[in-house]
Formats: sequence, structure tokens, C-alpha cells
Amino acid sequence: MGREQDKESDKLALLSEVDRHRRQMLSNHTAWKKANLASKLSLHNLEKESLLYEFRQRKVTKEGLAQTSSDITESPMSISQMMSQQVTQSEESITILATSSQAVLETNEEFKAMTETIQLGRKLITKYNRRELTDKLLIFLKLVLFLTTVFYILKKRLFFLQTRHN
Repeated sequence: MGREQDKESDKLALLSEVDRHRRQMLSNHTAWKKANLASKLSLHNLEKESLLYEFRQRKVTKEGLAQTSSDITESPMSISQMMSQQVTQSEESITILATSSQAVLETNEEFKAMTETIQLGRKLITKYNRRELTDKLLIFLKLVLFLTTVFYILKKRLFFLQTRHN
């Protein structure tokens, strides 16, 4: 692009800019290679130290082996003991669950009985309300009949008295 410029000054400016970028890229590339080599060397040293540390740790004395053997023997025993405790706890849980299930069944039966009692009470109340309405109607009819009778008797007496006076 710099070679295609018409002005010589623009051409030189672009070429110098490209050259500067090229030098920067080469410098960065060199720095990256050095950093990569340094990190590889550092990793190598760390691995070396780690392997030496592991090697030193593997040197075990007779007492250490005896302790390890004892630990290995005690481990299955403790596991067996823990399993026994878990079995006991499971048995207790099953017993509690069975008792709870029985209580739930009994409560369910009680609720069924209560539901039947409530339904019977509802039917009785409905029947009572109907009878109350019927009783009110009968009382009203009896009152009308009574008042009609009283009115009839009064009318006859008053009419009878009026015909006597006349």
C-alpha cells in the first residue's frame, strides 16, 4: 500500500510505519520465546522437586510400616462397627415407620367415621328445617282457621243481636 502512494512523503511514512511494526513484532516474538523457555524451565524444576519430595516420602521405616498395617487392620473393623450401627438404626427407623403407618391408618378410619357422622347431622338438620317450615305453615293455617271461626261466631252473634233489636 505504501508503494502505491503518489506522494513520496506518504509512501515513506507508511513504509517506516510498517518497518516499525515489523521490528515490534520481532521483539515481541523474541520475548515470547524467552518467556516460554523460562516457564518450561520453571515447570521442569517444579516437577523435579516434586519427584524428589515423593521419593523422600516413600522412605518408610519399620515403625511406619507397622503403624500402616495396624491402621489397615483397624479400618475394616471400624467400618464393620459403623455398618452394624447403621443396621441397628435402620431397624429402629423401620419400627418407628410401622408405628407411624398404623397411627395414620387409625386416624384415617376415625376421619371416615367423623365424616359419616357429619353427613348424618347434615341430613338431620335439613330434615329439621323442612319440618320447621311445615310446622310454621300449619300454625299459620290453624291461626287463620281460628280467627275465621272467631269472626264467624262474632258475626252470627252480632247479627243475631241486631235481628233481636229490630
